[in-house]
Amino acid sequence: MKQFYCQCGQPVFFDSEKCLSCGSRLGFDPLSMTMLALHQAGEWWLAPYGNAFRFCDNATKFQVCNWVVPDTDPHPLCSGCRFNRTVPNQSLPDNQQRWLRLEEGKKRLLYTLMQLGLPLENGWDAPDTGLLFDFIEDGRSQVAYPETFVHTGYLGGVITLNTLEADDAAREAQRLQLKESYRTVLGHLRHESGHYYWQRLNADEGLRAEFAAVFGDDSQDYQGSLDRYYANGPEAGWQQRFISAYASAHPAEDWAESWGHYLHIYDALETAAAHGLRSVWPDQMDITERISVWRALSVTLNELNRSVGRRDAYPFVLNAEVEKKLAFVDRVIGLLRTPGPGTAAH
Repeated sequence: MKQFYCQCGQPVFFDSEKCLSCGSRLGFDPLSMTMLALHQAGEWWLAPYGNAFRFCDNATKFQVCNWVVPDTDPHPLCSGCRFNRTVPNQSLPDNQQRWLRLEEGKKRLLYTLMQLGLPLENGWDAPDTGLLFDFIEDGRSQVAYPETFVHTGYLGGVITLNTLEADDAAREAQRLQLKESYRTVLGHLRHESGHYYWQRLNADEGLRAEFAAVFGDDSQDYQGSLDRYYANGPEAGWQQRFISAYASAHPAEDWAESWGHYLHIYDALETAAAHGLRSVWPDQMDITERISVWRALSVTLNELNRSVGRRDAYPFVLNAEVEKKLAFVDRVIGLLRTPGPGTAAH
């Protein structure tokens, strides 16, 4: 992610709401992909160059968003929040903080998708090709739903994330139970977006044959494969062929894991360039160069984490087989890509 600044010159974060230096109210404008320092004028908030905005309703009512809406747009929600189909019930305890964490992950996902120039349609406006998000609770987080169990996943243009994934303690307990080295809200969202984009691509027979050569035959029994994975664990020696143990469960999950890691790497390399750690931006490198740079940078990142007593930030190995899969993801992104306001914008 690129570096953002307040009008006073103070660096700010993508999810910042206020400049800690000058006190300006901050809002992210997805059209210009910039952070705006705003001052209030009646019902509107004015940017330094004079354009008028208002804050998303989810900012003013629930404090879970920092995106703005231009005065020419009558919709009460920002373009990012319009992707929501179901959100946590705000009358129940702890749900405001959970929704905030989920929105932070979703907005970062949307930012990277826009930076890559990928098609990004709202499922309300384009039900056949668009994307929506369900953030749903079950009996583990709310006694009001004792008989329900919600799985995180993707189906028919909708990414579903169990709201409990926004609780650090619950997510860590699940990570340990499943013997995962990594589990985050953003990781889930990036993974599930891979399922969406492969479905959206509607690949022809030639591309599907290439997919099978790289990932395997995705027509094999999906549920049966997952059942075997959860019952028996990953296949022996999975580290030689897959980015994660879960990627070995089924070719469709191998694809989604590879897609998710592609987004991890792209965002991290962009952040490194924005902060002066690298002189070349990811859109200026081919996939082979990105992987090479990331291998070195991720070691530095892991050492920094260890220096402050934390686990590795990127506990994965990009071997030759994984590199082929990331190259295939890169090719698919090239097929999907459409020009957009944020593409290759530094």
